[in-house]
Amino acid sequence: MRGNQPPVPTASPHRRRKTNLTLPMPPRVPSLAVPLPLPPTSAPSSSLPPTLASSSSLERLNRIGSGSGGTVYKVIHRPTGKLYALKVIYGNHDDTVRNQICREIEILRDVDYPNVVKCHDMFDHAGEIQVLLEYMDGGSLEGTHIHQEPSLADLSRQILSGLHYLHRRKIVHRDIKPSNLLINSRKQVKIADFGVSRILAQTMDPCNSSVGTIAYMSPERIDTDINQGQYDGCAGDIWSFGVSILEFYLGRFPFAVGRQGDWASLMYAICMSQPPEAPPTASRELRDFIGCCLQRDPAKRWTAAQLLRHHFVTQNMTANQVPPQAHQLLPPPPLFSSS
Repeated sequence: MRGNQPPVPTASPHRRRKTNLTLPMPPRVPSLAVPLPLPPTSAPSSSLPPTLASSSSLERLNRIGSGSGGTVYKVIHRPTGKLYALKVIYGNHDDTVRNQICREIEILRDVDYPNVVKCHDMFDHAGEIQVLLEYMDGGSLEGTHIHQEPSLADLSRQILSGLHYLHRRKIVHRDIKPSNLLINSRKQVKIADFGVSRILAQTMDPCNSSVGTIAYMSPERIDTDINQGQYDGCAGDIWSFGVSILEFYLGRFPFAVGRQGDWASLMYAICMSQPPEAPPTASRELRDFIGCCLQRDPAKRWTAAQLLRHHFVTQNMTANQVPPQAHQLLPPPPLFSSS
């Protein structure tokens, strides 16, 4: 052992550090000071160019439609000179309704198809909800009489193509009728007011019930006892489509009562009477086509994909009118389904 040596001191874990230590800072040179950049702003939710993402850049030209709760205007976008349709919805909407509208408008923004009216944006301006839509210069098909079957077949093909697109995306229209079918100068037919019929359609049509227009509703939607309370929205759209096509062909509402009649008369005609049929003067193909749409049992109605393969549509179809992804549709159904 070594001699007596003083013990080596050990650092105490509780020893306090000196508090008078300082870290010298370099002198500040104002000429070298550079301001920090501001944090980036959040990206605008609009899918439009910045010059269009504001209602202040839109000039209202004239009114092209109106209802009990709103008005549709033809507007021009000043920076580009392009025309649009602006739907202005009146009323003080609570937060729940406003949020629902915003959610449904987001769905509409993602829809992009030649036979569906394009929704560009939505504005909340001074308490008004404004929806910016594609402008269709030919207006709606309400009151149109199409007696030529090739023209009616082409119209059916375009509407069914739009419905097939929507139904594949799990979007149900719920208010198919002639006034919601628009046409432009290039003879393109497009479905309008889809996806938001629960809220928006009520504001534009005084004949609307809680959802959709009674005159074009399917029987099981009006009387829930018909199908044990089960409602297939896609099958409901097909019924409304069939009523509309038959109305175009006849030049009048196909039921015995007027479509502006009272609710009880319409309900009785739709739910209690036999579904309307095309007249004997129509071709066999058209009569069968209408029959495939207006089946009282919704399970027996053809889908939009099947109807696109019906002989009434395909026999009048040119090479450039083949529905997109036709090879992915269901196998061709029988030529005629009715007896």
